[in-house]
Amino acid sequence: MSRRSSGKKENKSRASSGTRTSKPAVFLLGFLLILVGIFGILYNPSSSAGAASPWEISEAGTLSFLEGPVREEPVVTIKEIEDVYAPENSGTLKLLSFESRGEKLQALLRIPGNSISASSASSSASSTTPSSPGLILLPGAGVSKEAEQGLAVELSKMGYATLTLDQRNLGSISTERDLELFKAGLEPVEYSMVYDALKASDVLAAQPEIDPERLAILGESNGGRFAVLACALNPSLKGVIGISTAGYSTEEIDPSLTDNPSLAGNPEAYRFYRSIDPDTYLAALPPAKFVQIHSFNDPVIPHDLALRTFALAKEPKAMYNVTEATHGYAASMRPYLEKELALLLN
Repeated sequence: MSRRSSGKKENKSRASSGTRTSKPAVFLLGFLLILVGIFGILYNPSSSAGAASPWEISEAGTLSFLEGPVREEPVVTIKEIEDVYAPENSGTLKLLSFESRGEKLQALLRIPGNSISASSASSSASSTTPSSPGLILLPGAGVSKEAEQGLAVELSKMGYATLTLDQRNLGSISTERDLELFKAGLEPVEYSMVYDALKASDVLAAQPEIDPERLAILGESNGGRFAVLACALNPSLKGVIGISTAGYSTEEIDPSLTDNPSLAGNPEAYRFYRSIDPDTYLAALPPAKFVQIHSFNDPVIPHDLALRTFALAKEPKAMYNVTEATHGYAASMRPYLEKELALLLN
């Protein structure tokens, strides 16, 4: 989060004193102000937040690109690393770095052991091992790419490659700060995070071991919300799977109500909140499929909210429920995940 100034000001010299500020003091003050400005730029957790937004927001609050759907070609550095998360696996684990909206992002690419590059498959008539279908994997808020490797390993055992992203601020958000950026015509951090997910899909599609025609996106909790937005904005994705996630139900808000001080008489604020609500984008998902997996006893996001989001989604869609008091992926969800991924990507 950005810091706010303390609000304290130095007292002005009294007019009756007759004293004047010396030139060295003026120079020192100017130097300090320059240092503060430089620190503010360096401290900003998202340098793109200080830039003009590349997004266009409709009256209904739906995001689209001002410059169209084409993104810059991803420039990626790749390093194969030791798989300390599943050393018994025969697959490959790589650390990827790439730039997105002024931020250097890192991700872990996990490739199943039975995968070969698409170029090798096409050049060898005797090859029977295809390139892998792939998933962009977005962890929940506060969860790193490393901590998400448990689910990534499970997906690898099913035959799916995963690109697990370290989201900005580890997926944590500040809607209040983003609203202020939005009002100022600057890019909210949440918009940058959506762009990051889109850029991650470009990076995954460009890897030689991956079949770019068989890609989907999966997110847990807050990551599931960004996954829905990214899938709606990227028609090449076959579907989105949200685990323990739901929208914000902003479609039920009446911005004219005076008992809602943040929205009353403030249509711009209402448009912003709609623009970050995955519920806003559900109608734009087809033909991509929307899949929800949720617990009846989720302690973080109530099951009722998940049901409300699912009701708003258009076909094709599917929902599965488990009973554990859990938030996030659980072993009981595996059969549903395996079934839907087979339908989406095989």
